[in-house]
Amino acid sequence: MSPVDTDGSEQAAVRFARLRQRIERRLPALTRMKRPETLPIELGRRRIYILPTGFGVGFATVLLVMLVGALNYANNSALLLTCLLGGIAVNSMLTAFRDLDGLRVCAIRAEPVRAGENLSVQVRLDAGGRPRTALQLDGFGGHVHASFARADESVTLSLPTRSRGWMKLPRIRASTTWPFGLFRAWSWLHPDIALLVYPAPETDGPPAEGIDEHTSRRSPRDGDELAGLRDYRAGDPIKHIAWKLSARHHDLLVRELDRPDARDARMLDWQRIRGLSYEQRIARLTRWVIEAHAHGERWTLRLPDTKLGPGSGSEHYHRCMSALALLP
Repeated sequence: MSPVDTDGSEQAAVRFARLRQRIERRLPALTRMKRPETLPIELGRRRIYILPTGFGVGFATVLLVMLVGALNYANNSALLLTCLLGGIAVNSMLTAFRDLDGLRVCAIRAEPVRAGENLSVQVRLDAGGRPRTALQLDGFGGHVHASFARADESVTLSLPTRSRGWMKLPRIRASTTWPFGLFRAWSWLHPDIALLVYPAPETDGPPAEGIDEHTSRRSPRDGDELAGLRDYRAGDPIKHIAWKLSARHHDLLVRELDRPDARDARMLDWQRIRGLSYEQRIARLTRWVIEAHAHGERWTLRLPDTKLGPGSGSEHYHRCMSALALLP
């Protein structure tokens, strides 16, 4: 390619970039809906679209026939009725617009689920001091209706999941046909939110085996003999706290009970799993973590680059499941 052709292509690229920037400045609503946005998201007049519905088109056709008939027969009563119905239709378009104008999406949250399950996404909306009637949120293959007059309201959308890890939230469409269904006003919401999905557990397999030799100790159980006191650690049951003795110290003390047949912290080790693929190892460790948590056991999760535990309880469970979900 000659230098002249190179300069010409560069100038064309510069002109195209300038034209694109000019279009984005003039039509921000059309370009904004393609990019994720940070919260909060507010619906303004430049990003709300309005079109007549099928019922609205039929209603407009009837009004047109009435207008032609009233003018043809010089019927003032029919002409007055046609103008009155036309004015009501135009005002219904303004009402539909005001039902979305100023609506704000303040927060989005969801509790993590396992891959293959539906993720319940809670969207908190701020009405902006104006009653919102017959709103519809479409997204993820379903829709939810909402009407509220309070300052804020939460709606729940169901999002199907397929794989573990961070999941980007798809676009959501907020729309309304209030009050008469003649016009549909809508706007797109594309929050820049990623939600965590835990890996799916193995459906069937051997039970977890192995004791953490580095954390061998007695486990407290109800009805056992008192072995001593120790400092409180996150995840310890509240019923084992020695409140009277803790009142004399700066830190909480926990009663340690002795049990001869107590089991120690179970070791869930990545390296001990043989003959399985990468994702199958993750699925097996996920099942072992779920079973250990369901049985109230203490466990240690050892992954290729990290070691979690020993521990038990919900906090340790979510920490281990998050680590499995975020494995590369």
